[in-house]
Amino acid sequence: MSLRLEDLVVSVENRKIIDIENFHVEKGEVHLLFGPNGAGKSTLLRAIIGLPTYTIERGRIIFNGVDITNKKPYERALMGIAFSYQNPPPLHAKFSYIAKLMTRKYNSRLDYISDLNLDNLIERKLHDGFSGGESKRAELATILLQKPKLALLDEPDSGVDIDSMELIANAINRLIEMKSTVLMVTHTGFIAFKIKKIDRASVMVNGRIVYTGEFEEVYDLIMKEGYRGFTYE
Repeated sequence: MSLRLEDLVVSVENRKIIDIENFHVEKGEVHLLFGPNGAGKSTLLRAIIGLPTYTIERGRIIFNGVDITNKKPYERALMGIAFSYQNPPPLHAKFSYIAKLMTRKYNSRLDYISDLNLDNLIERKLHDGFSGGESKRAELATILLQKPKLALLDEPDSGVDIDSMELIANAINRLIEMKSTVLMVTHTGFIAFKIKKIDRASVMVNGRIVYTGEFEEVYDLIMKEGYRGFTYE
């Protein structure tokens, strides 16, 4: 399998946010992570990529059979893990500079920029003054340029218009064609119906994975009962 979490407890500023006994994502799987606001979904992705303010109190993160619990974020990136922020911070470097570095490092294609309708932003500093949809599309472009083994996507569908939603779905479909494993946080799941395949979905409540199943089953339960229908036993 691509990703496995074992008895994982994560805290932020000494406050426990995540407590997961066992969770896994198979190689090549597209897995959606649902949950109400404040459930800990974004915290989980940030812990997997290894951001320093997210402290692993207990447990292990296993990626492709390797324990990465104590590895630095850049080491995880070099292993093929890519992460997209829900609200990407502005960078002090031109989009074109970053894109060209990535194409050289990963032997990828600059035409992902055009595919995501970003040519007009290429000579601007990345995410600096970008609209919400532009930032989300630019994040997906940098993810594609990395050709990741595992893509961690934090609500790529939130706060975007219909045109951006279509382009973002197309980018995720490109990841599927690359055979990347995808773990995507989503609040509504609407984007799922524009994606070629969704294998499974899970629901997180109060920092715990409370339900996992086939996507259609999980989505139907959410639509019928909301997140109030899920509890941790």
